[in-house]
Amino acid sequence: MYHDQASVLDSPHEIHDEHEVGQANNEAFLSAINNNDEPKYFKQAAQDACWREAMQMEIKALEKNGTWTLEDLPKGKRAIDSKWVYKIKFKPNGEVERYKARLVAKGFTQMEGVDYHDTFAPVAKLVTVRTLLAVAVKRDWIIHQLNMNNAFLHGDLDEEVYMKIPQASRNWYHKFTTFLLSLSFKQSKADHSLFIYETENITVVALIYVDDVIITGNCLNKIQEIKKQMDKEFSVKDLGPLKYFLGIEVAKTSDGLVLSQRKYTLDILKDSGKLGCKPSSFPIEQGLKLDKGENEPSVDASQYRRLIGRLLYLQATRPDITYSVNVLSQFVADPRNNHLEAANRVLRYLKATPGQGILLSRAGDPVLNAYCDTDWLGCSYTRRSRTGYFLLLGGTPISWRTKKQSVVLRSSAEA
Repeated sequence: MYHDQASVLDSPHEIHDEHEVGQANNEAFLSAINNNDEPKYFKQAAQDACWREAMQMEIKALEKNGTWTLEDLPKGKRAIDSKWVYKIKFKPNGEVERYKARLVAKGFTQMEGVDYHDTFAPVAKLVTVRTLLAVAVKRDWIIHQLNMNNAFLHGDLDEEVYMKIPQASRNWYHKFTTFLLSLSFKQSKADHSLFIYETENITVVALIYVDDVIITGNCLNKIQEIKKQMDKEFSVKDLGPLKYFLGIEVAKTSDGLVLSQRKYTLDILKDSGKLGCKPSSFPIEQGLKLDKGENEPSVDASQYRRLIGRLLYLQATRPDITYSVNVLSQFVADPRNNHLEAANRVLRYLKATPGQGILLSRAGDPVLNAYCDTDWLGCSYTRRSRTGYFLLLGGTPISWRTKKQSVVLRSSAEA
């Protein structure tokens, strides 16, 4: 169920040799993403010729597409600032494929009802990503990844827009959806970012997350045909077999797929100044009851919130920290020293297990099993209980959560 790319952990389900995961191409790929840092600010990027060229290419693409015209700001309109976002795209063997720079509007500065009426981005649910990959592994499907070049430029706007990227997102998604439906795909009602093409002998599934697409199925010829049609319509970069998606590293083994977030984990430790900390064998002390800590010194709230936010995303492949992070997340409004100490315990645990993830196993029938449990009065100051659940598809973990209940209950049976 769990797998560590650096060290094999004891597991009641499977034991894997790290050499199976450490095939030459996987090692090269993981080494590349660990050794190449993406700039966070324009000043950093401007010092590198590769990033300067990437920004110039982005500007040319925007101008070629006629994305904007230079105008005096009309009376009653607000100008929204913009920023650069940088991303390194890798080849399957770990080599740098290209440096990708995107100019985006700072949509978070907009006022609802004045600058926009709604926002949207085509984002697949992570449980859908895990479930799709689990099914693909068990059916021995081909799994490839695509990236849409200048995705949001493909949307057709019907109104006047001033730096309104959220609207561009909705239009791009609508155009992509219309295109897939014209190819006889059907849109999932459970997750609108999932599209399924199915005939008597052929199944192809596409899952979209903003401008990244996972395409999987049982017929390589059909997949290649769909890729060509997409490229003709949108200009697609074919990234080949799935290796790295949404910060999740994907390693193929004889037993299935291993999903982990080693680079993301190391980035958290580095940014928190904990790369050299003493490792811990558990993420939270057993029986620890955290309260508001009103007698404890206050800590930097923005730093604490950022850390908890990053740990929440790390749960995408780490169900082992779900309970700990749920407990810590209830103190983001007014974090105290005892809360930060508990968060540091989680970081020390991550230091001991940076490459740990989940195994999407080939073995096992695709039968869904669910486990659920609850404590009673688990929160010491609200007196509310916590519920946790864990879902497996053929022995493969696909969904998990810990959540505080909404009301105070009178007995453990009621909880």
